[in-house]
Amino acid sequence: MKAVVCGASGGIGQPLSLLLKASPLIDELSLFDVVGTPGVTADLSHISSVAKVTGYLKEDDGLKKALTGADVVVIPAGVPRKPGMTRDDLFNINAGIVRDLITGVAETCPKAFILVISNPVNSTVPIAAEVLKKAGVFEPKRLFGVTTLDVVRAETFVQDITGEKDPSKTVIPVIGGHSGETIVPLFSLAKPPVNIPADKLGPLIKRVQFGGDEVVEAKGGAGSATLSMAYAGYRFTRKLIEAIKGEKGIVEPSYVYLPGIQGGDAIAKEMGVDFFSVPIELGPSGAESAQNILSSVSSDEKQLLEACKKGLKGSIDKGVEFVANSPEAK
Repeated sequence: MKAVVCGASGGIGQPLSLLLKASPLIDELSLFDVVGTPGVTADLSHISSVAKVTGYLKEDDGLKKALTGADVVVIPAGVPRKPGMTRDDLFNINAGIVRDLITGVAETCPKAFILVISNPVNSTVPIAAEVLKKAGVFEPKRLFGVTTLDVVRAETFVQDITGEKDPSKTVIPVIGGHSGETIVPLFSLAKPPVNIPADKLGPLIKRVQFGGDEVVEAKGGAGSATLSMAYAGYRFTRKLIEAIKGEKGIVEPSYVYLPGIQGGDAIAKEMGVDFFSVPIELGPSGAESAQNILSSVSSDEKQLLEACKKGLKGSIDKGVEFVANSPEAK
């Protein structure tokens, strides 16, 4: 199992690479970034775990070398959010970075599973899909937008109310997108059920939706949610690899191209958007099926979904238009 981290020297990339290096599921870990990769590679290579680590810079066809033979490509590359910056502010920089990396994937390892972390995910996943379509290698079941941090936050923040010792034991579906009001945590469908007082539900939902701002402010503008995102990215990568290797019954929410996944068409029609995060059953081919839980949501959650739809449509269109109007990747 070869995993590649594109953006391995960054704030998310370094701790994510550390977690992947420590995983016994990975035999080969390849790191790529435009700066700093030799140092990160040397550092991680001293860790006594299974994965053999290699690192590449852009020079000397580094991206191609990093991606050759990849099974899973995780992309946290790009600039982080700074105070007062919306995810849309990140768009112009990160859109081009993701386009160029996905072009490399399309050329070198088109059958790899692609996990996009780079924000704004609501737009960067459609960008990835359009680039892959242009290259004639788009397989919807192999492309994932990583929204796991929203799930992790929902599990963690509800712990203050439930008192559950291990927050990860509470399963809370989070659907929609991956920014602000497009994030819709479905506390009504929590397993085991959680009893949240009415006066605490609104602030809890808002905290899940805008948890990233909390971290940006706490870091005084010197960074964003890098460590928790690295953990979330690792958690989704691990679950996907376990499913690829044959473990059954693994379900994780992810932001995917619904029309290309079993059960996704009905959700896409109901929501009016092609890209949307829902619980996905993972398996050897990637996204085996999308679980439609829309009919089970509460009336309050339906209102949240209306706000989500409006925000999501513009972000998706923006990503699609970026590739349509984009010069070929360098």
